[in-house]
Amino acid sequence: MNTQLKIQDVDGLPPALRLVMYALCDVSEKLAQTIADGSLASDLAAAVGTNLGGDGQKALDLIADEAYAGALKDTQVRWYASEEQDDVIELNANGNLALAIDPLDGSSNIDVNVSIGMIFSIFEATENPHKSFLRPAREQIAGGYFIFGPQCGLVVTFGNGTMHFTMDTRTRQFLLVDDNVRIPEDSTEYAINASNYRHWSSPIRAFIDDCVDGADGPRAENFNMRWVASLVAETHRILTRGGVFLYPGDQREGYGQGRLRMVYECAPIAFLIEQAGGKATDAIDSLMDQQARTLHGRTPFVFGSKDKVEKITAYHDLPENETSALFKKRGLFRS
Repeated sequence: MNTQLKIQDVDGLPPALRLVMYALCDVSEKLAQTIADGSLASDLAAAVGTNLGGDGQKALDLIADEAYAGALKDTQVRWYASEEQDDVIELNANGNLALAIDPLDGSSNIDVNVSIGMIFSIFEATENPHKSFLRPAREQIAGGYFIFGPQCGLVVTFGNGTMHFTMDTRTRQFLLVDDNVRIPEDSTEYAINASNYRHWSSPIRAFIDDCVDGADGPRAENFNMRWVASLVAETHRILTRGGVFLYPGDQREGYGQGRLRMVYECAPIAFLIEQAGGKATDAIDSLMDQQARTLHGRTPFVFGSKDKVEKITAYHDLPENETSALFKKRGLFRS
């Protein structure tokens, strides 16, 4: 099988990374067809178990995990860390790369025909499998995602800007359509699961309250809320149209650090966003300077257009009385 036909070559890419990208694109092209076939292929949304983090696994989660791991055995990936695996797996004892992956992001949307995806992060491998991943996000050498929707695409960074590829449905090859993706700075969209409002901290509630108050509030501008419940879909929209995404920690048991995993979800998305001119934080501090303490460790996550993310950080610097629901004079934040 000539996997080299699956993606348009990127100039200057090291051979080891090039082979990994060939393998990822080869599997993703086939998964795109399986996902498009939907119930004609099988019951892709069938519940098949629970992963270490307590999230339910769907049939497609395991299909994708097995396919990516299988393809990467023939590359320079030594260590493979997946949301669907309890621990790190060694794929190639002579490899020099460590790849973390969420093989199927947004699996709750599999059976409703909404965009889903895959997220991956690549580090240089060390002799210690866990230390290969438990390091500052800034040490990534590549990060990206595949999106399976009306268009099948790849968005990736190798540390020199963010690139967008789209799969040609005739040749099944991923072709470069934008070699320097930039997040629009001017946007009035925000994404958050508003059903959790009562559990949020007062700074997060204050930010959302001011967005909801629109032109009549301290921001003096009308906003629109979006929520897809697929990190890849949310990221793709923000890269295209700007705005901000929030998945904060909250007061519910098990949600103090949010629900998104640092290693194979937040770190690669933060890498992409910053390379596209945006910003990513844990609602306060830069995410790229942080690292997970455990393989499946979680972190609050805020990312998007730089000015919007910085405003959310600023809300955390306000006195407690100014983030009260009764306080409506946050003039500092007028747009």
